[in-house]
Amino acid sequence: MFERFTKAARAVVKGAVEHAERGGAAVVTEEHLLLALLDREDTRAADALRALCPPDRRPSLLAALAEARRRAGLSRADTEALADLGIDVGAVVARVEEAHGAGALAGDRKDAGWRSGRRSFSREAKAVLEKSLRVALARKDREIGDEHLLLALTATGGVVAEALADHGVTYTAVEDAVSSPAM
Repeated sequence: MFERFTKAARAVVKGAVEHAERGGAAVVTEEHLLLALLDREDTRAADALRALCPPDRRPSLLAALAEARRRAGLSRADTEALADLGIDVGAVVARVEEAHGAGALAGDRKDAGWRSGRRSFSREAKAVLEKSLRVALARKDREIGDEHLLLALTATGGVVAEALADHGVTYTAVEDAVSSPAM
């Protein structure tokens, strides 16, 4: 599949690995893919992100991702479903952080070594990569570009898609942005 990736898409995957390494993460996640997309300039996805989520709104996006990480990656839908069962996620997080320190549920284990020397990808990140292929095929594109990765991030659900949608970056909005003649 990676032979179909454009130079920009490969750079995003490499950038995601670098973000995971810098953060000491045990695996590369879909959040790392988004962070790598946010680093890009002069690509279709970068142009779409700049148009839909201008740089002045990025701190809010990053804060939303950090807050979700603090909740052990639970989306709003997960939190609401647990609340329907009588489980207050906020209270659980507070108790865990009281006992184990701030960010204890974030999964940011700095001591997590990578035994093979190569970063592995989380199940969700792999799903984004696979979805990018399906998005490219559905759009009848011959290659997988960084815009397909961004479209896949918005379409796979979960915390990253939720944070993007809250900031105006939805599948439809990205599709419109990358399809416009200006890009």
